[in-house]
Amino acid sequence: MKEILKKGLWENHPIFRQLLGMCPTLAVTTSALNGLSMGLAVTFVLIFSSLVVSLIRKIVPPQVRIAVYTIIIATFVTLADVFLKAQFPQISKALGPYVPLIVVNCIILGRAEAFASRNTPLRAIVDSLGMSLGFIWGLLVLGSLREILGNGSIFGVTILGPYFERWVVMILPAGAFLVLGFLVAFMNFLEKRKLNAIRPPSLKLRRTVLRSFSEGGR
Repeated sequence: MKEILKKGLWENHPIFRQLLGMCPTLAVTTSALNGLSMGLAVTFVLIFSSLVVSLIRKIVPPQVRIAVYTIIIATFVTLADVFLKAQFPQISKALGPYVPLIVVNCIILGRAEAFASRNTPLRAIVDSLGMSLGFIWGLLVLGSLREILGNGSIFGVTILGPYFERWVVMILPAGAFLVLGFLVAFMNFLEKRKLNAIRPPSLKLRRTVLRSFSEGGR
């Protein structure tokens, strides 16, 4: 269970590893609050849709499984959309059409098809929770960086005074691509360092060791 949970948080991160859900990732992360709100909405839909898909996995004919999964996902997306409009109208307005578009989010449909439909409900929930938490922290980091650099604030609270010259590009679509590109590169850098740390000695090092043994034998 721990390995399933950890995969969504880092190894198979939906944004920085699999590059899934790019539409909301690039569109709504103009602020940390928008990123967090979208992440929570996706979490609700992903967990409950994965649970239902896992529960009915043995009774759904293979020929119609994608259509059934889409209907299940659309049901929970509608619930999330109505809830946001009723309780948080400002956030709903800020997120715009990207909440209804959760229906076609590749993360949700992909986990339903690749994992939930082949595993028990408990494992499906753990998997969806890991992917959801990974998606949330990815959106939160992306939205926070864009808001800090673009507006000098985070969650609406100003942290950089008037002396800071705001980078207007960060709250524009181009800023989303720039920040995402740097974050993906940083993730790849960290992964490369990790692999180098556990990689066996290089061929050059092995030759040096063998040479020292041979010289010692002489």
